[in-house]
Amino acid sequence: MSLEFLSIENIKEFAHNYGYWAIFWGILLENLGIPIPGETVTLVGGFLAGSHELSYWWVLTSAVSGAAIGGICGYWVGRLGGWSLVVRISSLFRISENRLILIKEQFSKNAAKAVFFGRFLALLRVFAAPLAGIAEIPFEKFFVYNFVGATAWASVMVTLAFFAGSLVSLEQLVAWMSKFAIAALLIVTAVIAVPLWLESRQVKKVSEE
Repeated sequence: MSLEFLSIENIKEFAHNYGYWAIFWGILLENLGIPIPGETVTLVGGFLAGSHELSYWWVLTSAVSGAAIGGICGYWVGRLGGWSLVVRISSLFRISENRLILIKEQFSKNAAKAVFFGRFLALLRVFAAPLAGIAEIPFEKFFVYNFVGATAWASVMVTLAFFAGSLVSLEQLVAWMSKFAIAALLIVTAVIAVPLWLESRQVKKVSEE
């Protein structure tokens, strides 16, 4: 979910008016649980860099900084605010607590990977850092995976928009990335839900014997 007034055209206007700060704060605020389309903000920055309206390297630096600092803030939100705060944030995205529990259980088993790869999934990009804080992952370990993940994600998004912007429209690029995000989210949901469902069936079968 995103704020309705944050259309692609409005995001482009913000980027024109506020430059790299718009990219930095847009991504950082998304990581804090505010429903801002950080991925779209990053693609817009890369697109404007490709049309020479912004600098590629400053867009990339703004995106990496916003993602990394936002992740650190999210970590401490989870570490200090706890589970109840994450549940309240999840309600903004219409995510049920039961679904969040499934994510948490799988997250705890693969925390480092989730922090890194979560950057490429819209929901995990918001909740990976707070869940890492709740799980009390050592901050030093989180910092490394968070920074590397932020750098990899921002580099892919900015570079993709930088080069693809000359071939397809920004609207088409955003639409394609949205479809990719939905497909990836469905795959991750299946990976989380199916093993838990099979495990619950096995427990039920054993209890009936």
